[in-house]
Amino acid sequence: MSTNSSAVRLPTSMEVVGLMAGFIAIMFLFINVLSLPIQLALFASWFLVMGLGLRLGQTYHAMQTGLIKGIHNGMEAVLILITVGALIGSWIAGGIVPSIIYYGLNVMSPNIFLAAAFVICAMTSLSTGTSFGTAGTAGIAMIGIGHSFGIPLPLVAGAVISGAYVGDKMSPLSDTTVMTASLCKVDLIDHIKSMMYVSGPACVIAFTMFLLVGFFYVDGSVDTSRADAAMMALEQHFTISPWLLLPAVVVILLLSRRMPSIPVITLGAVLGIICAVVAQGMPTLDAVRTVYVGNAMSSEVDFLNTLLNRGGILSMLEVIALILFALGLGGLMEQIGILQVICNRFLTWANNAGRLTLSTLFGGFFGNFFGGAAYVSLITASTITEKNYDQQGIDRRVLSRNTEAGGTVTTPMVPWSDGGVFMATTLGVSTLGYLPFLWYHFLVLAISLFYGYANIAIWRTESVADESTSLTKAEASS
Repeated sequence: MSTNSSAVRLPTSMEVVGLMAGFIAIMFLFINVLSLPIQLALFASWFLVMGLGLRLGQTYHAMQTGLIKGIHNGMEAVLILITVGALIGSWIAGGIVPSIIYYGLNVMSPNIFLAAAFVICAMTSLSTGTSFGTAGTAGIAMIGIGHSFGIPLPLVAGAVISGAYVGDKMSPLSDTTVMTASLCKVDLIDHIKSMMYVSGPACVIAFTMFLLVGFFYVDGSVDTSRADAAMMALEQHFTISPWLLLPAVVVILLLSRRMPSIPVITLGAVLGIICAVVAQGMPTLDAVRTVYVGNAMSSEVDFLNTLLNRGGILSMLEVIALILFALGLGGLMEQIGILQVICNRFLTWANNAGRLTLSTLFGGFFGNFFGGAAYVSLITASTITEKNYDQQGIDRRVLSRNTEAGGTVTTPMVPWSDGGVFMATTLGVSTLGYLPFLWYHFLVLAISLFYGYANIAIWRTESVADESTSLTKAEASS
């Protein structure tokens, strides 16, 4: 079917506002009123966008092409998530994740509890790539231990969530990290290296703050029996050894050397199977099966049962569906010109690196505030501002770094977002209660803004660098 391109127009500002209002209404109705999965809300939003597209003169086939293109651009994330699910299942069964948790708990001391909780949750999330899994498992244990220490629970929750989002933001196993790199068209390892410029100082400062406050609040003679019980249960159900940390070291080293993510993570899953057979004495077929269905175990410690009964490719199917719907929505919005209109609005204002950083952070928070999920925020932060970075000659590694800061990090700050609801419900502390103690999150946002306005770690693209060099040579010759 031929299309008269002259009949197709861009949406007006009022139409964009109307679409956003409709999108917000759908998200609120599905998630908060009807308690339906966010996947269905995103799926319904497809047809809201298509309705506006038809009004603008788009054909259904053109919009379907845009939708498929959006999904196609994110398929690498889907493939990596499949391998990540396989890796988590075999790493738990092989004793790799239990060993990481065990040695993390070993550093527990009343005086340094808050700092240790931050580190343990950071280690757990870095090794599993999930803030929800970390908070719902190790985080619950930290809440219980912190309560016995007499530390205010909002402060403990702040340390737990801060640590949990270190891995959610930085781990190559995190779905949001992979999705952001894919959306921004940045290599996964380059994306992580770029974030280190912000997350490194933020982690050090947050750790120092939790350490100092811990010394102020905690009595050194408090009982640590809960941590001891968890360590004992780990020793009963798994062979714990420093050698079991090697697969994690191998995977991180290979990824840091820019090896392809999918085969490296798959290699990690195979190493997990070998550890499960050799170190844990698991039958070979059962060890292989954990790659698909995840690990299964039962102990006397509830949080270990929750933490270690997970993983496998099956565990990623809901997340994969969510990503496909989100990518499809982004492709539709790109096709009908919504993102172009919003981008043009930002372009008139965001004329330097500082304002551009602020606009990206705002775009991420906008997605969490109105969309209620990190996946939506990553789309709004990246897609709305990506052309601005290109036009100003700023490397997309800066875009991906700011997208994670505005999207992933602000998720638990919004009470009705998936992250805010999960953290408040799981840890038993309201969002407004723990919000002042999300020190890692606030530091990431503050450092990102400082870098933007101070022009620190704002890399330029080669074309702009070449152009600047040519201008310099021309001036010299004249």
